[in-house]
Amino acid sequence: MNAEQQARRRRVPALAPDERRAALIAATLPLLRTHGAAVTTRQIAEAAGVAEGTIFGVFPDKASLISAALCSAFEAGPVLRALSAIDPEAPLRQRLSDAAAILIRRVEGSVSLMMLARTTPFPPDASPFAALMEGRRRLTEAVAALIEPDKALLRRSPQTTARLLFALVVSAVRSDLPGEDFAPDEIVAVLLDGLLQQPTAPPNRGDH
Repeated sequence: MNAEQQARRRRVPALAPDERRAALIAATLPLLRTHGAAVTTRQIAEAAGVAEGTIFGVFPDKASLISAALCSAFEAGPVLRALSAIDPEAPLRQRLSDAAAILIRRVEGSVSLMMLARTTPFPPDASPFAALMEGRRRLTEAVAALIEPDKALLRRSPQTTARLLFALVVSAVRSDLPGEDFAPDEIVAVLLDGLLQQPTAPPNRGDH
């Protein structure tokens, strides 16, 4: 063992396997946001303060580590807890605005990782895409539950409304509309009111 390897080993105390796995995942996620799938195991080892060989004592290869890191990022638990804290007695518009703000933070933190999961070829048994879609399904269900008490006000089901809200959030965060920044209440206004400044009056059937 050379001096550099000894120094790395001194930086990080011995960890239990689950703790080592979590530490490697935590070190990998910021690197994935910066480098994408081109990140090297050497960069990950340096970020984690371990010898490069330590990675392969926990993960069989780099793809498995990247997949595990992406699955961790797509875990819906923290966002579900935030959504569950929204006041169910608040008006529908406020509930949706609060939900949009939570979803914006979620997407902002993971949009580059979502693209990575969609575009990187992983072995079928190690693909994080399923975790991405499962997380989105659970979040959509949670937003639909927030909408449910006021479903009679809407022309579409709570599930469809929740999916539309999620789609608007993703589009806004990904800058599909260059030069346009949408606050949570603006996203909800587009969802509930459309883009007209004022509703147009229906045509008078007596006017010909």
